[in-house]
Amino acid sequence: MTKDQIFEFFRRLAEDNPAPETELEYGNAYQLVVAVALSAQATDVGVNKATRALFRAVETPAHMIQLGEDGLKEHIKTIGLFNSKAKNVIALSQLLVDDYGGEVPDSREELVKLPGVGRKTANVVLNCWFGQETFAVDTHIFRVGNRTGLAKGKTPEQVEAKLEKRVPQPFRLGAHHWLILHGRYVCKARTPECWRCPVVDLCSYRQKVLEKPKGR
Repeated sequence: MTKDQIFEFFRRLAEDNPAPETELEYGNAYQLVVAVALSAQATDVGVNKATRALFRAVETPAHMIQLGEDGLKEHIKTIGLFNSKAKNVIALSQLLVDDYGGEVPDSREELVKLPGVGRKTANVVLNCWFGQETFAVDTHIFRVGNRTGLAKGKTPEQVEAKLEKRVPQPFRLGAHHWLILHGRYVCKARTPECWRCPVVDLCSYRQKVLEKPKGR
């Protein structure tokens, strides 16, 4: 895509959804860290179902430590990999209490020191809570970036680097939300719904599905 095409790509997505945001539910920075950590290899819908009751009881790292690993497992047992996730959440909560006064740090370098928090999770927290221009590349963004030609790369890190370089203002803050939502609801993995895509003419994907399959 050219610079003009990229600008138009995001302009249309922004016009369609002027205020994009994560679909994860949370009430503060700590709950966001927990929700994103739990969302690995799980759906936002599934995580939200599990965390609604959890977050009514747990608002801070100290609350989580008090709940304990077994108590946390009872809340999140419907989420994939819940055993290892519970262990990580308790460990990151303890680290936040011990080293950060119970506050969530606002830098990627510090966030990735937390157990279970990788670069993607850190980028989501920095973007959604601290308002930083980051690009959290999940499976949806990786697919959309490569499929459309917006940001091609063989790894999430390569796609992130391309987005960092190519996404223009005023779209940088909301870019990863638009791309996730586009990949989740339109540019789907198995059958992209090109027939209703607002940026179909800007996309370099050669196997476009321009007619809605019967029965859908």
